[in-house]
Amino acid sequence: MKTKFWSVAVALLALVLCGAAVLSYAQQNEAAGASGWSGHRHGHMGFMARELNLTDAQKQQIKTMMQSQHATMHPLMQQLAENRKAMLAVTANGAFDQAKVQAIANQQSQAMAQLMVQKASIQHQIYTQVLTADQRTKADQMREKQMARIDQRLQKFAQPATEATQPQ
Repeated sequence: MKTKFWSVAVALLALVLCGAAVLSYAQQNEAAGASGWSGHRHGHMGFMARELNLTDAQKQQIKTMMQSQHATMHPLMQQLAENRKAMLAVTANGAFDQAKVQAIANQQSQAMAQLMVQKASIQHQIYTQVLTADQRTKADQMREKQMARIDQRLQKFAQPATEATQPQ
């Protein structure tokens, strides 16, 4: 039961982090005048659109949902970038001030938590309002495969270091 909980938690975290990358990519493309669905670098969202066979109308619905969340998401993404920059500054030239590093880490974790909640909300909206029943089934299957891959990685991490480094 405990393993299942951690598997779900890690899968959700991985999904949210992928969502962060997708949203960041979409925002960069939007700022450059391109659609998040066009070009040769489709990212995770393009993969999902292809795998789920989203219609143009569904893609537009998702784009609209993401744009409506922009006012909430943009400051969080900006805060994450500022925190990364601050961390680089306080650790420059091998410096280490634990109190400063801890303060930045705390700010980063709070911003990440808020971002994760926003992304989970968007994913819920897409799942419940955009996807058809067949697409939900396919999305659930894809999620199960992703969870299985994460479980495999977790099993590798659980092995003692000597077992993991020995040739087979």
